[in-house]
Amino acid sequence: MREVLAQAAFQLFLERGFERTTVDDIVARAGVGRRSFFRYFPSKEDAVFPDHERCFAEMTEFLAAVDDSDPVGAVCDAARIVLRMYAANPEFSVQRYRLTREVPGLRTYELSVVRRYEQTLAGHLRGRFGEGGDGELRAEVIAASVVAAHNNGLRLWLRSGGEGDPEAAVDHALALVCEVWRRAAAEAGAPSPEGRGGGEEALPGGSVPGSNAPLPAAPSSAGSVPPSLFPPSPSPPSPFPPSPFPVSGDGEVIVVVARKGTPMWRVVQQIEAAVGEN
Repeated sequence: MREVLAQAAFQLFLERGFERTTVDDIVARAGVGRRSFFRYFPSKEDAVFPDHERCFAEMTEFLAAVDDSDPVGAVCDAARIVLRMYAANPEFSVQRYRLTREVPGLRTYELSVVRRYEQTLAGHLRGRFGEGGDGELRAEVIAASVVAAHNNGLRLWLRSGGEGDPEAAVDHALALVCEVWRRAAAEAGAPSPEGRGGGEEALPGGSVPGSNAPLPAAPSSAGSVPPSLFPPSPSPPSPFPPSPFPVSGDGEVIVVVARKGTPMWRVVQQIEAAVGEN
């Protein structure tokens, strides 16, 4: 029934548009009642992403059973579970990608899904590196870089219309993440154990135990930020420390205020409304 409802919903979204399709339209096409729809999907948006709950469950099960001698390699492998989900149905994945690009609300919802994957990976890494201090920071940074690399490769494949091998693009992107962490660990003088399969060097995340282990220094090839990007603060000085990252060219800063417990997708929606579409 879940698949029948998702298929009916997606057909209508393509025919009429997402905004002009109602839940009543979907259940009429599927030949069921409204109660059946809400038993499987809390909202129309959820019907666009019917396979993610199963993927979350598979990822959680995988991470719970994986050998943790190389935790960074483990979260890279976990990210590939998402890739296989998309690759299993290329036509649907490409159509969904195009629909999501056209509907701002779906883009916002998709960001909340991505954030959930990232939190799942970061949670696993925190179990290895520790819950506080640099251990927690290390977990968040690695999880974010793995998700960004995975999504870069996946979207290249989706933009091509599902042509070619999606694993090649994602493997290439994840290899860049590995390279950065290996180089960073080498500059920090961190030891590196033997890698996972193929004789490759392991990622540094698995070689620095303890929650207080410092993050490796940034690779020297990344360069340093020119001091001219951060002119002296006007008088009176700001009570906040200067940011280590350059701001946008116009120097604007956006502050979003939300109640505690507000869903992340709503916060992102506020930010998108403020900055406009890219």
